[in-house]
Amino acid sequence: MHAQRMLTLEECRNLAIQNNKELQISGEKIKMADNEKKAAFTKYFPQLSANGAYMWNQKDINLLDMGALSSSLSSSLGGLAQLPMIQHLMSGVNDMQHLDVQNIWVGNVSLVQPVFMGGKIVNYNAITKFAKQLAESMNNLQLQDLIYKTDETYWQVISLVNKKKLADAYVDLLRKMDSDVTAMIYEGVATEADGLSVKVKLNEAEMAQTKVENGLALTRMLLAQICGLSLEEDLSLADEKLDNFPVETTQADLNEAFMNRNELRSLDLATKIYKRKERIALAEMLPNVALAANYFVTNPNVFNGFKNDFAGMFNVGVMVKVPLSGWWEGTYRRNSAKAETRIKTLEWQDAREKIELQVNQSVYKVNEAGKKLIASSRNMENAEENLRRANFGFEEGVIPALNLMEAQTAWVSARSSLIDAQIEVKLTEVYLSKALGKLSANE
Repeated sequence: MHAQRMLTLEECRNLAIQNNKELQISGEKIKMADNEKKAAFTKYFPQLSANGAYMWNQKDINLLDMGALSSSLSSSLGGLAQLPMIQHLMSGVNDMQHLDVQNIWVGNVSLVQPVFMGGKIVNYNAITKFAKQLAESMNNLQLQDLIYKTDETYWQVISLVNKKKLADAYVDLLRKMDSDVTAMIYEGVATEADGLSVKVKLNEAEMAQTKVENGLALTRMLLAQICGLSLEEDLSLADEKLDNFPVETTQADLNEAFMNRNELRSLDLATKIYKRKERIALAEMLPNVALAANYFVTNPNVFNGFKNDFAGMFNVGVMVKVPLSGWWEGTYRRNSAKAETRIKTLEWQDAREKIELQVNQSVYKVNEAGKKLIASSRNMENAEENLRRANFGFEEGVIPALNLMEAQTAWVSARSSLIDAQIEVKLTEVYLSKALGKLSANE
């Protein structure tokens, strides 16, 4: 045995929001878009980089062929080439022409500051800003869809709870009637046909009762799954006892829907993104200008006869890149981006028209549900009075069992219609809130 858990509609919404994986994924997408936005902003600042390399060479470099030089001197000077002074001079020349490049070290620190990139950096930053807003809008849209699904399932459970109460009451009525008719048959004031008719109705009512019980169990499981709870958890809802609902005529402000609907906001942001892509396509056709500064260091020292020590220098300059052959391709890319912008603009206009239709339909459904509830309430009053009189007549023996069963069937039908009308009032209110873009955890 485990205790039944009581949940209100607001608690179901909060549980669904906390445990929904798709909503958590969209939350991570917002974080991704925010980091992309921050990364784009860094493009305004200088880009600093450092590079280093080491190379080992098998052989050194000799600028002169010392063997050929010695032979030439020997043939030219004869015996004088063997003098110590000449030999010392040749040794010095050999040392000077020999470059020690067996171990080479190279290092570089580079700084590049963009000056004019054709507008790519500015527009890229704008795109990432809109992309973050788009991720937030999609998150809000998923939130509204989740609340809508939670509310719909919640009220379906309420409907089935009351349908089960109705089915149980109907079965109890028929069981009592079956007992009464059996006694009347024994007394000889009712026929076997009357008894069989009651038993058939009782069997039908018990089958309907089983179907309602199974439907209620499955719908409770669905609500538990939406709320992130165990499917075996015994849930009880705060609104299981349906009361009379106030019926009011509803109107809606279309401008409010246009301002709140995340679909329109998302399409508007997508249009802005594609407009920025147009400008990026244009920027690819414009010159790029950047400032550059570098510091190089090498070993051997190339500035002083390839000595085995480190030495370096710095330089500054301006880099200009002018595209010459990319105009045709850039023009086509820009035209493609313009077409994408027009597509999003048309989609936005189409969505606006559909939202207007959806809001008007939701208003009509709310008002229609109110009228249906009033009619169902009156019909229920008549059915209860009819059943009361039929019970009285049956007990007095002036109304046959068939007439009483007809009154019971009419009462069950009227009660079922009343439950449907009450639930429809709630659901149409949820539909209207969603159409107006006002559905939130606090609604």
